[in-house]
Amino acid sequence: MRADRLLSLLMLLQTRGPLTALELARELEVTERTIYRDVLALSTAGVPVFSERGPGGGISLLEDYRTNLTGLNPQEARALFMLSIPSALDQLGVGIELRSALLKLSAALPKSRRADETGTRQRIHLDPGAWFETEEQAPQLKTVQAAVWQDKLLDILYLSEFGARLEMRIAPYGLVAKTNIWHLVCARQEKPRALRVLRVAQIKSAALLNEQFQRPDDFDLPAFWKAWCEDFETSRPEYRVLARVSPILAQTLAENRPETLQTPPPWQQDGWLEVNLSFESLEAARTRILGYGGAIEVLEPLALRLSVIDFACQVQARYPAKDALG
Repeated sequence: MRADRLLSLLMLLQTRGPLTALELARELEVTERTIYRDVLALSTAGVPVFSERGPGGGISLLEDYRTNLTGLNPQEARALFMLSIPSALDQLGVGIELRSALLKLSAALPKSRRADETGTRQRIHLDPGAWFETEEQAPQLKTVQAAVWQDKLLDILYLSEFGARLEMRIAPYGLVAKTNIWHLVCARQEKPRALRVLRVAQIKSAALLNEQFQRPDDFDLPAFWKAWCEDFETSRPEYRVLARVSPILAQTLAENRPETLQTPPPWQQDGWLEVNLSFESLEAARTRILGYGGAIEVLEPLALRLSVIDFACQVQARYPAKDALG
């Protein structure tokens, strides 16, 4: 266990640079006293690690020191072999570099570990895409990415959800890919300067400006995204529907669309069940309900019931009775 910790400490210093004993202790989940003992052990073993006291001090390695040890155990090596390159990273243009980095890391492993690669890839495969998902084109992604890296302002033309074309000057804080769809976390330069999330594919033009912006010291992209997603999910519009459904459809809804059912359906004498369903809108509810055919009857709201009847009548009128009789 100590050998693993010593190697982890060494790799932390190698990848992150100087760190305080407190930072290392938190990362490795040990006490600061243990960190100092580990530093002494590494130094005794000939590793050029040293500590500096006082403000701005910390524990660090000599600048030109590097090690090619990975310290991966068999389980960690297998986890590495399971990695695939998401299309979102290919869109950023870093797919080749990531493949190269994974190859170099794999090459640093002992031959006995590398032999597991083929076996692992033939047993576990990760596919990050959703069913029937087409790759969303985001032609301005590279420009947006450059602005994010350089902390530079952007002038963009954005097409909103309702078709409005908005010209904005924004400070791009970070990019987030959710199921291979890129979103930009940014702040408009016009007041109020609240953070907002834009879909990168809806940015129709983007001009990189020479002017830089100051990122807030306390901005945390993963934390912001987590909070924004939670707020988005809870504030999503909800259209409630009361309906009677056949026993088979009730079972299908419970098994395949549990998020739609709001309450356990009460049993009725004719075998049909009365259920509360949830959709995003009247239009979404109507589309889904028409797809269930005669296995469902809308009870409330009246507007949806009448809309379903109207669509059903239009369909019936399109197909003459003689066609149904053959």
